[in-house]
Amino acid sequence: MALLNSRPRRTGLLVLMGLAHLTAADPQNADEYQVKAAFLYNFAKFVEWPAGAFKSAADPIVICVLGRSPIGGSLEQAIKGKQINGRNLAIRQTQEPQEAAACHLLFVAASEKKRPPAIFDLLKSASILTVGETANFAAAGGVIGFRMDDGKVGLEINVCAEQRARLRISSKLLSLAKIIKDDKP
Repeated sequence: MALLNSRPRRTGLLVLMGLAHLTAADPQNADEYQVKAAFLYNFAKFVEWPAGAFKSAADPIVICVLGRSPIGGSLEQAIKGKQINGRNLAIRQTQEPQEAAACHLLFVAASEKKRPPAIFDLLKSASILTVGETANFAAAGGVIGFRMDDGKVGLEINVCAEQRARLRISSKLLSLAKIIKDDKP
């Protein structure tokens, strides 16, 4: 993974690490959704999708938001004018999990707290980085779950879900998270 040694990756990791220490209650730094939006952008920098996840080299990385969430404006600000590995970034709002099949990164809003099992079942063979903000999201089968620890945004990464999605998460990102394993097929 020589790409991880490039300057943009190191800079992104420093930003990601710095964001891990921001508190949602500290308005001078950033609110919770600004932090989560920055994390989503940086997740895309530290994840490798399998070759078949994109139809062409010009395809954008599609970040979808499933459900009602105040993250939209913050996410637009976080990705505005940016590219990752030469790919533009696009945001889509989705209301149904079936629409997520065209996504590379799916943020599952707290409004969808009862639907993760159905979402994971529907997307089980897709190479989609699923990220959620509900308790036990990663343990339930999502790849990355946000958690709040003493007012700070923390991460849980389910390495079994990562493998099922055929994704490859940088060890640098893994080092920032609590690692979760499940026994799902």
